[in-house]
Amino acid sequence: MSTSTRPVPLPDEYSAPYWSAAAEHRLVLARCASCHELSLPPAPLCPNCHSTAPSWTWVDAEGSGRIRSWTTMRSSFLPGFGEEVPFVLVDVELDAQRDLRLIGRLLDGPTAVLRLDARVILGFEDIGTGVAVPAFSLAGTS
Repeated sequence: MSTSTRPVPLPDEYSAPYWSAAAEHRLVLARCASCHELSLPPAPLCPNCHSTAPSWTWVDAEGSGRIRSWTTMRSSFLPGFGEEVPFVLVDVELDAQRDLRLIGRLLDGPTAVLRLDARVILGFEDIGTGVAVPAFSLAGTS
């Protein structure tokens, strides 16, 4: 858990339910009322059916998935990350829906052995009072 001066999310009218759930260490995804597909992040336009009135509802999701890509951050480009490099960011395709992806830090650290399609499970990093962001651990590790 880090309590550094990392940047914190600034929820807007569309993302506020997502960040409120994350603070409780829960993953919620937006479901379009028109096409019933999931979206992350939600926006004024559904990326699946292009409805301009998607009427998002929020559904709980498990957060497991598989690694589609990753990168090791070795330099800090934003304030608040200088003491945290190196770290790994993983691009995860969630099991909840094909092609629905979420990017987060790999909690296993920069020395973890990674491969495409490796299974991961969702966790959260508390980065401030009442603020948490999604992160992942390799499945089968503690």
